[in-house]
Amino acid sequence: MDTTLARTLLRDVFDRFADALTDSLTDLDADALRWRPAPDANPIGWIAWHVLRVQDDHLAELGGVDQAWFAQGWQERFALPYAKDAHGYGQSADEVAAWRGTAGDLTGYAADVHALTRRVLAELGDYERVVDESYDPPVTAASRLVSVVNEVNQHLGQIAYLRGLLPDAPA
Repeated sequence: MDTTLARTLLRDVFDRFADALTDSLTDLDADALRWRPAPDANPIGWIAWHVLRVQDDHLAELGGVDQAWFAQGWQERFALPYAKDAHGYGQSADEVAAWRGTAGDLTGYAADVHALTRRVLAELGDYERVVDESYDPPVTAASRLVSVVNEVNQHLGQIAYLRGLLPDAPA
């Protein structure tokens, strides 16, 4: 695998995600961040938090570094009523409804996750290294990165869609 090309492409993908997420959160107040179009739907704020937690967790693991969630104190700043290492996987509608945060918190956390991502990508050399043997076939660093890219793009689309549904969204 051409690691220079892979690194360049991944950096571009994650740069675009960071910019688009920040733009998506601009001008959203607490009500907009927590608005749900249906009782069991995930709101913009929770989706943004969730996808950042996944990116933070997975990239930190790949790079063998501490997650920004802990290292930069975001776990304390958000003070969510979840397990300290929660990512949102498997959370109930009630747990999702308990999410609280501000656009400023999310964009600040996003900046730290992006910095961590850039650092890990700059140092990652072995994309074929197995990072999880519990799957068949085992998960390599490359397949983990593809998984994260897929996750961030799916959730960014969900956020954009929900922004358009917001009760006060321009027609």
